[in-house]
Amino acid sequence: MAETKENIFLFVPNIIGFARIILAIISFYYMSTHCVLAVICYIISALLDAVDGHAARYLNQSTKFGGMLDQLTDRAGTAGLMMTLATFYPNYTFWFQLSMVIDITGHWIYLHTCTLQGKTSHKFINMAENPIMHVYYTNKTVLFLMCAGNEAFYAALYVMHFFPGPTVIGVGLFKLIALLTMPIAVVKAGISVLHAIVASLNLAIIDVNERAAIAEKQKN
Repeated sequence: MAETKENIFLFVPNIIGFARIILAIISFYYMSTHCVLAVICYIISALLDAVDGHAARYLNQSTKFGGMLDQLTDRAGTAGLMMTLATFYPNYTFWFQLSMVIDITGHWIYLHTCTLQGKTSHKFINMAENPIMHVYYTNKTVLFLMCAGNEAFYAALYVMHFFPGPTVIGVGLFKLIALLTMPIAVVKAGISVLHAIVASLNLAIIDVNERAAIAEKQKN
């Protein structure tokens, strides 16, 4: 009897991931001209980030491909938004560039190192590695607030380019949201740097162990 192989690409969380990509592309296309449509697609794509994780755990469909797809979609979505913000606020282009580079490189080296370590998920953090990272990834409330606050900051900057929003305590609503969530965005950027530091330390350990194994093999 022929063995039936699972089609990873048709797993529910991965289908949700593909939907996130489509929504992000639509958002990118309309981002410079149609604020409402673009922000709706962007926010739905971001919110589905939480849905695919729950689906993966509930349906027992967690996969390395899904984890990678999730991370790439997050990074690409934020990068696309920052590119647009750099055109809207040219005086702050450097800071958008820096934030985007930190976000992409910090998460990339961390995820890649986790894969080399043979971890089943990029969210499996050992307290011995770093207590801050442990809290960030194991406390769902902290993780949600950090991610939501970060997205709210950049989304508010985007929307306020088109609409100031109703005035609240003398400040436009979207500007107020940006001001309140900016510290969260800064802290999250710092956590991305921490990703890179932890990953670099772990990668150095892998290198040392591999070199020691090669040296031992050559002796024998």
